[in-house]
Amino acid sequence: MKNKDYSNILKSKNIYEINAFLRDAHPDDPRRSVLKPKVMKMMQEYIQNAHPADQRVKELQEMLALLRRRPSTKISFDEMNEIIRQKQIAKYKQELEKSNRAIASGSKSVSTYTPGSYIAAAAAAVEDPEADEFQMLMNEDPTEHKMKTTKILNSLFDNDPTSKESIVMVENKSDCNIIMRIEGVGNTKYRLAIPSQEQSSIVVEKGNYLFSSVVCGAQYSSQKTVEKAVMVSLGNPVAISSNTK
Repeated sequence: MKNKDYSNILKSKNIYEINAFLRDAHPDDPRRSVLKPKVMKMMQEYIQNAHPADQRVKELQEMLALLRRRPSTKISFDEMNEIIRQKQIAKYKQELEKSNRAIASGSKSVSTYTPGSYIAAAAAAVEDPEADEFQMLMNEDPTEHKMKTTKILNSLFDNDPTSKESIVMVENKSDCNIIMRIEGVGNTKYRLAIPSQEQSSIVVEKGNYLFSSVVCGAQYSSQKTVEKAVMVSLGNPVAISSNTK
């Protein structure tokens, strides 16, 4: 609230500005009683008149659903963690089904990735010295892929604090495919290929690790202690960031 000016918020016609106010304002702020129904009506009208391909519709539907149940769209850290966990469970259940189909059909690879799958045209201009290694990691044997996917799902369902392993999720928001290298003590090393605009997970032994990657030609490196689930988010070189959960 200190960094934002909400003095004219009652006159606002901006859904995102009003939504931000509801998240930031004191629970007893009298403006809430006016602005919450106002922004909900604005959201409903936007959704009703939106183009079918409008990417904001889903986001506004989720915000509207939250506002119907609570004072604002603000969610707790634990709730956010649970949302991420459930999305990961759904994703890797699909991966497991894909592995089973590949094994049943006798396919040599479970991946549908093709080398030319960069998102942005600018990324194609960046020479990728790891392209062959990335391709090799993506074209994983279906049986091996099934074993890794099962291990990830088990880790997502496992809440045992005494477990010797933990899950690491890497979100690649950049315009380039990347390989995250996770190096620990001795010969403990892991490699995780993450296509552009996607996310992948891996189960590692708990301990201290050096995380490193090349993101669209720029070096990323960070030391992390993995004692619980870790999430790393990488964007384009001008805005690389990471956080641990």
